[in-house]
Amino acid sequence: MDLPVFDSTLRREGLLPLARASATTLQVNGTKRCNLACHHCHVESSPKRTEAMDLRTVERVLELLAASPSVEVLDLTGGAPEMHEHFRYLVSGARALGRRVIDRCNLTVLCEPDQEDTAEFLAENEVTVVASLPCYTKENVEAQRGRHVFDKSIEALRWLNRLGYGKAGSHLVLDLVYNPLGATLPPDQSELERTYHQELRELFGIEFHSLYSITNMPIKRFADLLVRRGEYEAYLSLLVNHFNSASVSQLMCRSMVSVGYDGALYDCDFNQMLELPIGGVRRTVWDIESVEALIREPIATDQHCYGCTAGSGSSCGGVLV
Repeated sequence: MDLPVFDSTLRREGLLPLARASATTLQVNGTKRCNLACHHCHVESSPKRTEAMDLRTVERVLELLAASPSVEVLDLTGGAPEMHEHFRYLVSGARALGRRVIDRCNLTVLCEPDQEDTAEFLAENEVTVVASLPCYTKENVEAQRGRHVFDKSIEALRWLNRLGYGKAGSHLVLDLVYNPLGATLPPDQSELERTYHQELRELFGIEFHSLYSITNMPIKRFADLLVRRGEYEAYLSLLVNHFNSASVSQLMCRSMVSVGYDGALYDCDFNQMLELPIGGVRRTVWDIESVEALIREPIATDQHCYGCTAGSGSSCGGVLV
């Protein structure tokens, strides 16, 4: 495709070098195993995946967390992070260190037979739940995530509400995540959040705190879907043509370090899936003494980075500008 290389666009805008400004979030991909196999999944997770972080690596992550006072948040993702054998050990260890913990939850996992007390565990440890719910209608959710997912998601949200999650003034934070069904940019996040609040409250009596809208990344399973539909080139052109230079200073890779299930270090979860190592050199959690050692390191980029810089920008915490 005859599209500008991402670094060329940064250079044109005077935004190079792109480097890590801080290290406030440690995001850990504990497992690629998941009870779902969603069309948009950049991890290509499914019930058949077996990759998972071993106990030795989990313990090293906690050692690094203890040695990195700048890191305020341990962000747990997957796959379904709750299906990781050492998920609770990692959560408890991080909370004992006084760090905030985020669980990126697909909701339906809370309804699995071996997860009956997971919601209670999350509440007891005051874990922030960031839950994926790509729409407030059954048809749209199941078109992206599969049959029966919507009903289970609503059941899980009601369960979390009963535990105190999502209530006004509650310290048990429940945030939702929206991503488009197809090859489009997300709509205005604030307007979409108002609609979600209204629809979920009126239809199901569900409450939550904030909504994050996230752009679908043109890699892995979603890229394959775009290619099959003949939409890949048009989607990448859409991202390039909507590049927003104001988003660059807020990119999540500038304050995040991502850890793979094998302990390898990356600038973000997307780079992890593309095996673009942090600083361009493969390193692991055993090669550094502190996450803070990675501050000011150059960030590896490629064409998928247009996904985080298009429109209002996109990150694990929603829009950037």
